[in-house]
Amino acid sequence: MSEHCISCGMSMETTEDHAVGDVTREHCKFCSNPDGSLKSYEEVLAGLTQAIMKSHEMSETDARSAAKGIMHSLPAWHKVPGC
Repeated sequence: MSEHCISCGMSMETTEDHAVGDVTREHCKFCSNPDGSLKSYEEVLAGLTQAIMKSHEMSETDARSAAKGIMHSLPAWHKVPGC
């Protein structure tokens, strides 16, 4: 099993990587609320920005821009205005 989150692009290689450990969910554990539903665009953007800042040692402005670019290409956000 090697899928990618439709919200942030993370590789989901194990059951635990999926929202609430449910492999039928198309988004990852980081993009989900406790009930397994998808977090809002702004919540995912904030989390992805922080992850990029930490992993790539980028400024918040640059990381947010990179996160928006990633999210813009993913199916979860195609109908979100501005994406």
